[in-house]
Amino acid sequence: MAERTVSDVIVERLSIWGVDRVFGYSGDGINGFMGALRRAEGRVEFVQARHEETAAFMAVGHAKYTGGVGVVTSTQGPGAVHLLNGLYDAKLDGVPVVAIVGQQSRTVLGSAYMQEIELTVLFKDVAAQFVQQVSAPEQVPMVLDRAFRTARATSSPCVVIVPHDIQSAPAPELEQEHGIVVTAPSWSTATRTPRDQDLEAAAALLNSSERVALLVGQGARHAAGEVLAVAEKLGAGIATSLLGKPYMDETLPFAAGTMGHLGTTASAHLLGNCDALLIVGSNDPWTEFYPPPGAARAVQIDIDERKIGNRYPVEVGLAGDAAVALQALGERLQPRAPGQWRTDVEREVSRWRALAVERAAVPASPVNPERVVRELNGRLPGNALVSIDVGSCVYWYARQLVLPPGVPAHLSGTLASMGCSLPYGIAAKLAQPDRPVVALAGDGAMQMIGIAELVTVAHRWRQWVDPRFVVCVFNNRELTEVTWEQRESEGEPRFAASQELPDFPFAGYADLLGLKGIRVEDPGLLGDAWEQAFAADRPVVIEVLTDPEIPLLPPFPAGREKADSMRKGLAAEDDGGRALDLLATYTGHEERT
Repeated sequence: MAERTVSDVIVERLSIWGVDRVFGYSGDGINGFMGALRRAEGRVEFVQARHEETAAFMAVGHAKYTGGVGVVTSTQGPGAVHLLNGLYDAKLDGVPVVAIVGQQSRTVLGSAYMQEIELTVLFKDVAAQFVQQVSAPEQVPMVLDRAFRTARATSSPCVVIVPHDIQSAPAPELEQEHGIVVTAPSWSTATRTPRDQDLEAAAALLNSSERVALLVGQGARHAAGEVLAVAEKLGAGIATSLLGKPYMDETLPFAAGTMGHLGTTASAHLLGNCDALLIVGSNDPWTEFYPPPGAARAVQIDIDERKIGNRYPVEVGLAGDAAVALQALGERLQPRAPGQWRTDVEREVSRWRALAVERAAVPASPVNPERVVRELNGRLPGNALVSIDVGSCVYWYARQLVLPPGVPAHLSGTLASMGCSLPYGIAAKLAQPDRPVVALAGDGAMQMIGIAELVTVAHRWRQWVDPRFVVCVFNNRELTEVTWEQRESEGEPRFAASQELPDFPFAGYADLLGLKGIRVEDPGLLGDAWEQAFAADRPVVIEVLTDPEIPLLPPFPAGREKADSMRKGLAAEDDGGRALDLLATYTGHEERT
């Protein structure tokens, strides 16, 4: 029987912490850990990604979809460097991830050995809450326990670095003595309720206001009912951040949709005309779409006191859990009948919904990308899991997709890193293999790393109870969002050498992998394509040839100046006429509403 090693202790500790899978890519620096995972005979599954970056994204996706801790592993040197992007995604979106990273043996550290990098320095920013290199076998359980507790308590990535020789060392028998710390793999959190005086001040502010708006973020994940109850008491309208979109029922007549650059005209009206703003679990950075400072008095609820007042001048901060805080606040609010403000909000919401239908029907060459997402409404299964990549497809998701209640949707919201949708979707599917997955991605993100992770989908799909994994690729042969950003922020024309993408047969590649590929060039066939995908007996790639000239216009009034800059950039383009015409159509919509 093989001697029990420190790596076996690591696997056992992970299992006690409830970890059922570790994402990663093997290398000599974690051979000891790999051996222990093999010996564990599936108690903790190892999921091989195609790249350490996507493995880290999978860990982030796992944390987002399950509410647990995502775990990723890599070797030292280049493997460790590749983890950074996914770990920063975890840091900026506030989700718990633990990375177990190999390192060269202790005896060679400091010798400029092959693949030797000072890993504590490499990770000290992204894992600012906890990064520790293990220096003795006896230290391993304590360091792992602290990493998991810290990741949970701070909703952030933590890093444990384990040199190769320690991984293979005999497992120690720990006894409480001087120089040895014995810990337990457990964690709990207290229910946090704001102070009574803060609740009274918040209630007084809101009760004295006439036009209340709620801005709801991901911190309201478990507080949808409480948000609705407060909005009803105050006759308020509700807007969401991008990360908060899945947690509100957007069919409500006073649900104004997503705020910000990629938001709706109704959210712009709501936030631009309120006299009081209640921010619930949101740290959304689009500050130019908040009410002008001084126009609205503000209350903010957040579990993290550091975020209160971070984006907007707040008079009253309520530090605590969103559901608990809202329930306590609601008991102090004076119910009011829906008045003119609620009527105005509902009118703007109705106008926006009509405009969304109109925009999806705007003729395009060949397919309007807004219509691609709109056709998903009513066809998306009620038990689906949705992932969205970074790029222009985020706009169409935010503006056109109405998520069925309870359907989670996740993306790299704050880091905004391309390439997240496929690894997120894979992590979601592995966590809940009986539910269908829909991933929305642009051709740029797919060419960056998405194509490689289709190989992972092809490798694993036969193990899934429900084989449906639908990837919709918006193929416009363009880095569309960046092109429009150049026009908007710089007044610069499109730079073809930078923005143009080589064509790639996404649907044909899916067929090559043994998946199903569907290519759509006729907008009239979009509905059929979605229905075919959800009826298929295997994963499907829907490749839609979309029009890059559909403008990414922010809602007015903040978008008015940005539209002027877009016109300047387009006027300098030899072939910018059609985009100018479409921009004129969209600005006309904004002026009309």
